[in-house]
Amino acid sequence: MSNHIYCYQCIVPPHMLRKIVENGSTAQRARAMESLSVSGQFRGQRQALTEMPRIGPLAAAAEAVKQRTIYDAGFGTTLPGVKVREEGAAPSSDVAVNEAYDGSGYTYDLFLDAYQRNSIDGNGMRLNSTVHYGRGYDNAFWNGQQMVYGDGDEDLPPDQRIFNRFTISIDVIGHELSHGVTQYEAALAYAGQPGALNESMSDVFGSLVKQESLNQTAQEADWIIGAGLFTSRVNGVGIRSMKAPGTAYDDPILGKDPQPAHMKDYVNTIEDNGGVHINSGIPNHAFYITAIEIGGYAWEKAGRIWYVTLRDKLQSSSNFSQAAQATYQAAGELYGVGSPEQLAVQKGWDGVGIQIGTGNGENQGCLAAPLTFLQSLFQPKKSMKKESSEAERPEHW
Repeated sequence: MSNHIYCYQCIVPPHMLRKIVENGSTAQRARAMESLSVSGQFRGQRQALTEMPRIGPLAAAAEAVKQRTIYDAGFGTTLPGVKVREEGAAPSSDVAVNEAYDGSGYTYDLFLDAYQRNSIDGNGMRLNSTVHYGRGYDNAFWNGQQMVYGDGDEDLPPDQRIFNRFTISIDVIGHELSHGVTQYEAALAYAGQPGALNESMSDVFGSLVKQESLNQTAQEADWIIGAGLFTSRVNGVGIRSMKAPGTAYDDPILGKDPQPAHMKDYVNTIEDNGGVHINSGIPNHAFYITAIEIGGYAWEKAGRIWYVTLRDKLQSSSNFSQAAQATYQAAGELYGVGSPEQLAVQKGWDGVGIQIGTGNGENQGCLAAPLTFLQSLFQPKKSMKKESSEAERPEHW
């Protein structure tokens, strides 16, 4: 096992896995360590793909045709694995295959129907997914080119199972595929506030995928990310709550949900790339307030504002305040200056302690300097000295 363990753009955040390492049984701890460790092999590939120069729109846009392919890793780690279902093929006898197929389809449909985006890259990218990755792998992730899903704890004794299979939650599928959209658009740096915005964008669109698939209004939606992912023995409803960050779970093994809902509770840390899975609760909650204020189907107006912002207005280093200003501007351009939609955006950010027009919110910019430091931590290095301190290696165990 590698000495350096990361969980880069995985649905289960590293702080949750660390709690399992601290509090779980021997088998649970081994699973959590494996989940933390195995994802590191893809970090460089994802980073390289994200940092590829943007050359503008492709010359010829592909026809909008849904193309899904599902592979089976057979409990190994070689990707993509054996092809088991293609676009238009009959359902499989394997429920994970069908869930991956359906979930990627719903994600494609949201971006095409609501935002006229042709797949993840905007140019008809094939949606490839691999199921049954590893043995007892407790996570799911976008590796820069495709989706990968573990099976959770289905082979552990029932009284030790924490996670169900990772294809079970449609918002998890939407969340991870949306990392691909961000990769092709704003390419938000995966550290500090830009990294938290990266995670938040995935939560926003992951939730909207679920809401559209269920035909739910903003008021009807549960706003839970990962509902159904926990087994019944876990005291929690999901891994995050956009409606009430910090309340998704409170469990003897997993600990308590650490997400803040307001800038006054912003968490300054060098772990988790500067708390990207923790502080994402703040922009998540801003979106929730905005969507509830606008009403109706959240993907229609609130989602469009966030999508246009991601596509046209954010840059790799954008922070929370800049995102607030950008969404406010996008709302004005889409629906009119002073419109109910624009005022709803203002109310959303005000509700989390970020003022539109001032350029500042409480604690805003507190990670401006640490962002450069955090990014440097995750750059490939020619060598690593054995005497490096724990502070220099925040993901080291």
